[in-house]
Amino acid sequence: MIAILSSFVPVFLVIGLGFALRRRGFPGEEVWAPLDQLNYYVLFPALLLDTLATANFGGFDIWPMAAALAAGQLLMVVLIIAARRAYRMTGPEFSSVFQGAIRWNSFIALASIASMFGKPGLTLAAVAVAVLVPISNILSVTILTRYALGHSASPVAIARLLVKNPLILSCAVGIFLNATGIGLPGPLAVTAKIIGDASLTLGLLAVGGGLRIGHVFEAKWAVLYTSLLKLILMPALMMGFCLVFGVDGLPRLVVLICAAVPGATSSYVLARQLGGDMELMASLITGGTVLAVLTMPLMLWIFG
Repeated sequence: MIAILSSFVPVFLVIGLGFALRRRGFPGEEVWAPLDQLNYYVLFPALLLDTLATANFGGFDIWPMAAALAAGQLLMVVLIIAARRAYRMTGPEFSSVFQGAIRWNSFIALASIASMFGKPGLTLAAVAVAVLVPISNILSVTILTRYALGHSASPVAIARLLVKNPLILSCAVGIFLNATGIGLPGPLAVTAKIIGDASLTLGLLAVGGGLRIGHVFEAKWAVLYTSLLKLILMPALMMGFCLVFGVDGLPRLVVLICAAVPGATSSYVLARQLGGDMELMASLITGGTVLAVLTMPLMLWIFG
């Protein structure tokens, strides 16, 4: 358990540093939004591109892992929709709870995996991004437009969203370069690595900077409900599907960490764009991130 904690503590200390810096007003409130955009549109895609384009998948059977990730996420969707009648909430509130339980913070996942398992773990984590990000984006847009805006999302609108998503694009290009044997030529590989190396640290700082502790207590029951789904039930579901699909070893541990991380900070942006409950979304992200300090090591101890 001590070894597990020592792997996660640095990740959450960097998040805490981001929270402290922003609360102290350093380096200035106007810096945080551009920093987040730079990381989302440039640095993190460069990391994914470099990792997938140069990855050696020879020692891993990634298809059972991909199946376990997708199946766990889709089963969670079914359970959340089925449980909506038991936990009554408005359409915008439900859309925020849905995002909080379905979407995952890839910055925390990749930073934790890189810290624990190095390059092989990071390669498998990039595969998880390629699987989970398209599914979560399609489902989130569908639910937001249906329950927050009151109409169904058109296939064209969903396709437009996917085409514009830098994480999906970088994964697609990286997989293509790897599958075709093209890879990244020397100077491009070095450039992508230099750019990508900055992404996880800045991403964790941005996660901390976006936390809004004061909002959590205003929606404590929704925070606890959503955190139970995302931080406890999701890892359990995906571990069950790892058994079904025969996922073991390092791929299983990567699936576990990807399942156990809190919700994505980008959920707030989507909620704002598509009529979701933004304040509740901010509370769910903050509460889940704080609780994950305890639940992530616990899940790895139980299922690892």
